Amino acid sequence: MVAIPGTGATACASLSGMASSDRPNILVRLLPVLGRDLQPWSRANLIAGLTVTAYLVPQVMAYATVAGLPAIVGLWAAVPALLVYPFLGTSRLLSLGPESSVALMTAAVVAPLALGDPARYVALAATIAITVGGIGLLASVLRLGFIGDLLSQPVLVGYMAGIGVLMIDGQIDHFLGIQTASPDFLGHVREISDLIVSGGVDPVVLALGSVILVMLYLLAWRRPSWPGPLLAILGGSLLALLINNGGGDIPIVGPVPQGLPTPQIPQVAAADVSALAIGAAGILLVGFTDVTLTGRAFLSRGDPRPDTDAELRAVAVGNLGVGLLQGMPVSSSGSRTALAKSSGATSQGYSLVVALGVVLVLLFAGPLLSAAPRAGLAALVIYAALHLIDIRAFAALWRFSTVEFVLAVVTMVGVLVVGILYGVLIAVGLSVLAMAARVARPHSAALGLVPGLPGMHDVGDFEEANEVPGLLIYRYDSPVFFANSQDFIEQANALMADRQPGLRWFALNCEAIVDIDATAVESLRTLMREVDSAGMQFCLVRAKRELVEQLQRAGLAQRIGMDRMYPTLPSLVEAYKAEAP
Repeated sequence: MVAIPGTGATACASLSGMASSDRPNILVRLLPVLGRDLQPWSRANLIAGLTVTAYLVPQVMAYATVAGLPAIVGLWAAVPALLVYPFLGTSRLLSLGPESSVALMTAAVVAPLALGDPARYVALAATIAITVGGIGLLASVLRLGFIGDLLSQPVLVGYMAGIGVLMIDGQIDHFLGIQTASPDFLGHVREISDLIVSGGVDPVVLALGSVILVMLYLLAWRRPSWPGPLLAILGGSLLALLINNGGGDIPIVGPVPQGLPTPQIPQVAAADVSALAIGAAGILLVGFTDVTLTGRAFLSRGDPRPDTDAELRAVAVGNLGVGLLQGMPVSSSGSRTALAKSSGATSQGYSLVVALGVVLVLLFAGPLLSAAPRAGLAALVIYAALHLIDIRAFAALWRFSTVEFVLAVVTMVGVLVVGILYGVLIAVGLSVLAMAARVARPHSAALGLVPGLPGMHDVGDFEEANEVPGLLIYRYDSPVFFANSQDFIEQANALMADRQPGLRWFALNCEAIVDIDATAVESLRTLMREVDSAGMQFCLVRAKRELVEQLQRAGLAQRIGMDRMYPTLPSLVEAYKAEAP
C-alpha cells in the first residue's frame, strides 16, 4: 500500500492492488513507489519531516545564494525534488534537493553567460537544470547507471567521512559564532584556528550550540523514542529568544521569503543551451555520484541495494521538474539524509512531509522558522555529521587490507582538498589501478591429487599432494588479456621447466579464463609453439563454450583439436592415462 498526501483509503487500496505480485516487474522498476509503503503520516516520518524542514529551509536558501540566485529559488527547487524522489528513487532515506557542490558548479557555469543580468541568471539556472534532466534521462535509457557500481566499499567509507567533515566545516562558523572568508577547506581550518587562538569565538553562541549538541546525545541515549532533533531545535529557539530579549545577540535564521513559483519554460537562446551542455554533464556526474554514494551509505539491514538506473532516472526527472519551476540543479544532501535518519525516519514518506512543510513555509509559516538559532541548526548538522565518520569501518579496512584502507583515506582527503567530484574520481582511478595490479599478476598453480580429498587441488597448498606423472595441469586464476599475457607465458614456462624431463602433456585449466583478447590469443599461440617444440601434447580442460567460440574465431581451436578439449579434470586424467600409461 502506498500512502500519498491528499489521497484517501480508496486510492491507497487501488495502488496496493497495483503493487501485487502479478504486476509486471518493469512497472516496479519504472515506478519503485509501487513496491513500498511511504507512510508519510506515521509518527516517525512526521517528526523527521518537521525536523528536516526546520533545517532545510535556511540551508537551501543559503545554497541558492552560493549559486548566485535569490534565496527563494532554493525553496522553489526543493519542492519538486522532494516530491519526485519518493516515487522514482530507490533509497529509503535519501533527500534530494539543492546541494552545495552542485550550487558552486551552477554558479561557475551560469555566471559567465548571465553578464550580471539577474533575470537572465535565473533563466539560465533553470535551463541548466532542464539540461541536466535531459542528459540524465538519455543516460538512463542507455542504462549507464552501472557507473555507480564502480564505487567500492573503501571509496564509500572515505567519501562519507569526507562529507561528514565538510558538513561540520560548513556549519562551524555558526556553531562558534564567528565569520570567516576562506573558500577552501584547508584555508578555512587555518582561519578558524587563528580565531580560536585569538579569542574570536563568541562564548554565548558556542555555549548555546554546545547545550543543544549535548541535548541531542542525551536524548538519543536516555530517551531514544523521543523526537530529539525537533525538541532540541524548539528548546534552542526558546533559549535564543530569552537570551536576545535579555540583551544578547544570538544569530537567528531571520526573514524567510514567501510565494510559490509558477511553472514556465525558461526563455533562452539555443546558443545558450549549447554553451550550458558541458557544464550540465559535469553537474549530472557530480550529482549522480553523490546520489549513488549517499544512497549506499544509508542502507540499513534488509534494505534493497539502490538501483543505479532508477536513481539516475530520479535525478533526471527531479531536475526537469526543478527547471520548469524556475529552480536550480539538485542532487542528494548527505546532511539532510543523515538528519532524517537520526530523527527516526522510516521511509521516503518523510520527504513528502518536508515538501508540504516547504510549501507551507512559502505560503504562511516563514515567521515560525525565522526565530530558530543558527547555532542550533549547526549543532543538528554536526550531530548528524559525526555519525558519518565511521572509525570502526576504517579500522576494519586497516585489519583487512592496507591498500583498501589507503583508498578510503585518499577518498576522504580528496573530497576535502580537491572537492567531491575530483576526490571520488581519484579514488575510483586508484581502485581500478589496484584491481588491474591484481589481475595483471594473478595466482597460478599446478594441480594434483590429495589423498582423501576429492578433486584436484593446488599442489602448493598441500604437502601431500601428488601430480599425475608426466601431466602438468596449469591453472591461471584470471582471464588472460593484454596486461597479464606475458605473465601467463612466464608462469607456464616456469612450471614446465621445474618438471622437465619426463613431461608429456600440458593441460591448460580454463575455469578462470572466461575471456581473452587479441594479445592473449598471440600469447596462447606462443605457448602452444613452445609446448610443441618440447615434444608435449597441448590440451584444454574446463573451457567454457564462449571461450571455445573465441578460439575458433582465432583459428586456435582447430589447431588444438576438439578431441583435445576435455570437459572435466577426471576425463582429462583418464584420457592421459589411456594414451600415456
